[in-house]
Amino acid sequence: MNPPSLHQIEKMVSCLSDEEQLWLMERIIHNLRLSRTLNHRDSQGKTVEQQLVMMANDPGIQGELQAIDQEFAVTEMDGLTEL
Repeated sequence: MNPPSLHQIEKMVSCLSDEEQLWLMERIIHNLRLSRTLNHRDSQGKTVEQQLVMMANDPGIQGELQAIDQEFAVTEMDGLTEL
């Protein structure tokens, strides 16, 4: 079975009610955004988890984390116990 041409699809869409056309447009936009997000992630070649691992191993990030630890070291002795 051959898929309909764009012209045929346009004709079929024009037969839909305004609400149905709006719903269809929203679904198309949603699907486009989803596929672009997935394609972007694939093109970057790294998942979020891989990016987090890279950040954790970054010396600049490690330095910032150490500075934050030092800044809040005083509050670690405030008497609160671990939950």
